[in-house]
Amino acid sequence: MFPFSQSVNPAVRSHLDSQVAFFNDLSKSLSGCFQSLCEANLKLCQSMLEETMTAIQRMLTTRDAGEAFRAVASHAQPASDKLRAYQQQLSRLTTDAQAEMARVTQQYVPQTSRTAHALADEVTRVAAEQTDRTVRQQEEALKNVRDPFLQEGTQGDNDSAQAKASPQSTGEGASESVFAHFANVAGSNRKTPSKT
Repeated sequence: MFPFSQSVNPAVRSHLDSQVAFFNDLSKSLSGCFQSLCEANLKLCQSMLEETMTAIQRMLTTRDAGEAFRAVASHAQPASDKLRAYQQQLSRLTTDAQAEMARVTQQYVPQTSRTAHALADEVTRVAAEQTDRTVRQQEEALKNVRDPFLQEGTQGDNDSAQAKASPQSTGEGASESVFAHFANVAGSNRKTPSKT
């Protein structure tokens, strides 16, 4: 329906297509109802204007005031009949508009619901994949940070057993072995005599 870039997810694309189709049909039905309402208003205004002009013309051509009042009173009944017909037409238009909107809604609700569920499933799947990827990256980064300390610890200090045990240990045991390694490295740097 609309050209999307390739980076747009197919679930998003189908949901947007169904939403656009729904709103297009809904706007078509609303514009048709509005057009019918405008036509009814124009017909009423035209007929009322014609009746008023006829009554004014009769009133101006009469010579007696009583005859003028009779001319005005004779046009009151047709005007009230036209207003009653206009009210009935408005009621019919309102009922037709409600029926049309209900039809359009019933036509698109299953499709929109299906695409919304597909979109929600896709978002859930992508979020789970992204969470797994982030957890793996964090574990990799933690392993990369921890490995240099473990390798230095196994190259000849007294705490090599603790350094080998530290990848399996968690929490305070791992941090204690890292601190012990730093303490041994700092102690060995102090013991080496400086050559002058």
